[in-house]
Amino acid sequence: MPATAVSSSDFLLPDIPEGNRLLASLPDEDRRRLSPHWKSVFLHRRQALLRQGQPVQEIIFPTGGVCSLVRTTEDGKAIEILAVGAEGAIGASVAIGQAESATDVVVQVASDAALALPLEVFRAELQLRGAMYTSMTRYCRIFAEQLMQACACNALHSAEQRCCRWLLTTADRVQSESFSVTQEILAMTLGVRRPTVTFIMSDLHRTGVVEYFRGVVKLQDRAALMARSCECYRALSPNMH
Repeated sequence: MPATAVSSSDFLLPDIPEGNRLLASLPDEDRRRLSPHWKSVFLHRRQALLRQGQPVQEIIFPTGGVCSLVRTTEDGKAIEILAVGAEGAIGASVAIGQAESATDVVVQVASDAALALPLEVFRAELQLRGAMYTSMTRYCRIFAEQLMQACACNALHSAEQRCCRWLLTTADRVQSESFSVTQEILAMTLGVRRPTVTFIMSDLHRTGVVEYFRGVVKLQDRAALMARSCECYRALSPNMH
């Protein structure tokens, strides 16, 4: 299901970029130049924004929510590689010459506002070697560093540690200690079976670290959750951008 577009008149376009850190870094002149080209979109939970191997047609700048970059193997197994929220962009690999998406990109936590920029306009903006080029180059460098950290985390740390890390980074991205997430999504994110997620979340609930009821997670003891996470939380936090 493609991102749902709405009329630009439904939003105050100059205000929306403030929710996305990459766009917030642009000077007013650049925002005015790009303003006619923005398309406002809704991001719905479980919506696929890109498919693995699919050409990137537009760059989406979330202003909230969480999108998972999911890699699927030939036998159909899938795992989240990284997540992106208001600190980043979907399709950013175009900035380093990668025209096709290396992963599926799926919305895990919905957002009622995001901005999409047509590919040709984005490429033209990069050619100016201005603020957008600087921001995207820095973002891609940090993204590559986080990708290496995520690979190490997925290989070396337990499912519980990675689950705690994901809950923390998701709370940071949505700027709320409470958000919706199903066990199915957590299982895919961690690359484990649902019974493993059930055990982990039940234990976190039993010990008072989180409250989990009907698909809604509420962080009750952030310090305890951090203690049960791994070092990768600090490295993969959206606040590192």
